[in-house]
Amino acid sequence: MTSRQALAAARDAELDLVMVAQNANPPVCKIIDHGKHKYEQEKREKENKRKTQEVKGIKMRPHIAEHDLNTLLRNARKFLEDGDKVRVACQFRARELAHPEIGRKKMEHFAAQLADISIIDKEAKLENRLMIMVLSPKPGSQSQKKNNAENQNP
Repeated sequence: MTSRQALAAARDAELDLVMVAQNANPPVCKIIDHGKHKYEQEKREKENKRKTQEVKGIKMRPHIAEHDLNTLLRNARKFLEDGDKVRVACQFRARELAHPEIGRKKMEHFAAQLADISIIDKEAKLENRLMIMVLSPKPGSQSQKKNNAENQNP
């Protein structure tokens, strides 16, 4: 139909004529309520933003004290329960670099403590002076946690 016919049909229906595909031959248009369409589009975009997974960072040293390590573990557990990935970095300085196995043991201990709610995405690997490991939440573990919280608070 011609553009004039389409505009007349849109006016009769008290709706808007919106161009969907401008580069098509002939251009494609829809008769819709533009305000409602825009609102739904923004709603979809917000929903997509919520689903994206953030990567939280945790930094430690090979000779970290047990209490400090427990604090980092608690923070990492909270991040994983919220559905975020955790990037654990062990930073080596000076002569600590001569014994990377100490840092690797700390990283393995860290991953073992969080094994109930996480899986290892990327194994611990030494890159320059940083040993980096990435943990992600186990599928379904965060939804179970949220369901339990909802059931407790009616």
